Amino acid sequence: MIKPYLYVDKTKGKGRGVFTKERIAAGTRIETSPVLVLSYDDTEIVDKTKLHNYIFLWGVRETRSCIALGLCSIYNHSYDPNCVYEMDFEEETMSIITRREIKKGEELCINYNGDVTDSSPVWFDVRKK
Repeated sequence: MIKPYLYVDKTKGKGRGVFTKERIAAGTRIETSPVLVLSYDDTEIVDKTKLHNYIFLWGVRETRSCIALGLCSIYNHSYDPNCVYEMDFEEETMSIITRREIKKGEELCINYNGDVTDSSPVWFDVRKK
């Protein structure tokens, strides 16, 4: 399920991102999409490719990863995101939920650290230093 008002567009300095054509209320589940779960060994291989930028750690112990289908892997990072993501390990899905009201035309972002309060540098910020 992906809300029909979401769309992908170019975003300055980030490539592509997910945007909305409509105002969205806080607490709205805007997407639930299946994921492809990768084994530990497959994760090590994918980590050496461009796909590294599009995978999420997976499982309670985060020993595997997943490639999220739908738009999930297109949401850009923010240390103050307007959305959160939830993972359902049993159903093998990932959902995106708004944290606050989103304005029409606004880009939707998640914190790649998984916790909206975690301001630890993500891999592309570490590489810049």
